[in-house]
Amino acid sequence: MKKQYLIVAALASILASCSGEKAIETEEITVTESPAEEWTDLFANNDFSNWHKYGGGEVGSAWKIENGEAYLDATNKENWEEGAGGDITTNEEYDNFHLKYDWKISQNGNSGLIFYTHEAPEYERSYNTGLEMQVLDNEGHPDAKIISHRAGDLYDLIVSSEETVKPYGEWNSAEIIANDGQLEFILNGTTVVSTTLWTPEWEALVADSKFKNMPNWGTFKKGSITLQDHGDLVYFKNVLIKKL
Repeated sequence: MKKQYLIVAALASILASCSGEKAIETEEITVTESPAEEWTDLFANNDFSNWHKYGGGEVGSAWKIENGEAYLDATNKENWEEGAGGDITTNEEYDNFHLKYDWKISQNGNSGLIFYTHEAPEYERSYNTGLEMQVLDNEGHPDAKIISHRAGDLYDLIVSSEETVKPYGEWNSAEIIANDGQLEFILNGTTVVSTTLWTPEWEALVADSKFKNMPNWGTFKKGSITLQDHGDLVYFKNVLIKKL
């Protein structure tokens, strides 16, 4: 919300009169102040009103939210109704943003936060277009044996500068800052990835990754935020975003 202030400029002049009274003239000046963009809590209402199922439709019943903690209830997948799972994605798209969120993963679990997701019929999965900050139990999941597939990595492209991830079952604090092509990942207070998108060097990274045969992968400069269903129990909370 913009705030307006009224400034009254007093111009005093002494009239040449016996009484010595002062005449006051006023001039109105309107000043508009633009405050810094505020943070948006994507689970502010303790519901999924800011989200939908990737590709369209309501969030599936396997995704639940309690006390601001959203989680994929993967404990009884064999009893899931049709369409219960699947990735969930924000209703709004973002270009330059600062995202903060907390996550914890189950033992041997795998998930991820995907951004710059572009939804279109030709893209079956969110990872067909979006970049991912990996969520993983590094000690238990076999994907951790692959360099650049560990927690905090820019998945399959850039390895974290150091590992600051906590063991499964414990909350991790993560941040993603994307601003005019500058990308930064922060995990538990440490910057673990810093790179520049959409440069020749970036294109070379993509060409040497598993995404090389996915048309338009990593090219979209605006997209939604996605929480991944990788079939494992995973929790997210304090998911806050600010447009830059």
